[in-house]
Amino acid sequence: MRYGQVIPGRFLSRPNRFIAHVEVAGEEIVCHVKNTGRCRELLVPGATVYLERGTNPKRKTGYDLIAVEKQGRLINMDSQAPNRVFGEWAQQWIPDLLTLRPEYRYGDARLDFCLQREGGLHLVEVKGVTLEEDGHCRFPDAPTERGIKHLEHLCRAVAEGHRATVFFVIQMADVRDFSPNDVTHPAFGEALRRAAADGVEVLAYCCRVTPETLELDAPVPVLL
Repeated sequence: MRYGQVIPGRFLSRPNRFIAHVEVAGEEIVCHVKNTGRCRELLVPGATVYLERGTNPKRKTGYDLIAVEKQGRLINMDSQAPNRVFGEWAQQWIPDLLTLRPEYRYGDARLDFCLQREGGLHLVEVKGVTLEEDGHCRFPDAPTERGIKHLEHLCRAVAEGHRATVFFVIQMADVRDFSPNDVTHPAFGEALRRAAADGVEVLAYCCRVTPETLELDAPVPVLL
């Protein structure tokens, strides 16, 4: 996926989870943060960030904060990007894909994708990962009861004879491995291990990242 006009800036503050104050060319501007997670280890004063210019003239903020540099590592933090890059990747690299339906309603649940493959339905829930320490990546960065519900829906799909995957898009390059964040939300880690035992595939891929682009790259070891 590719962004439009992207400019660098220096992060100043984040008054709430939706907006940030960023210095660009000596001027302080207010921008929209495209990630409602905590991101405390990313958005620190002085960090280099990247902003995409918005295209809607009626918006209150003219830019979206989409990426940040952390100790020399570029991390995309746009929470809408993982679904987009997975959709692009699936259409290019899944050879028996017949159709790809986003925002698929499965019973009383809404999952990110339904892949119609030659062997039947394949339901996929995509999760973006921005939390990293020494190359070890974890999810979530905050408790997510919604994430647990998604895993339960995937387990139900497997029990009903379908294929199901939770796909973690690591929004950075050159990482070592992925694991659930048992410190922040042990219940999610338990649910993920239970889902894997029940037949849900657990995959994690890192990305190639530039300020203007994001693309799925290669699988990363998943440690459960």
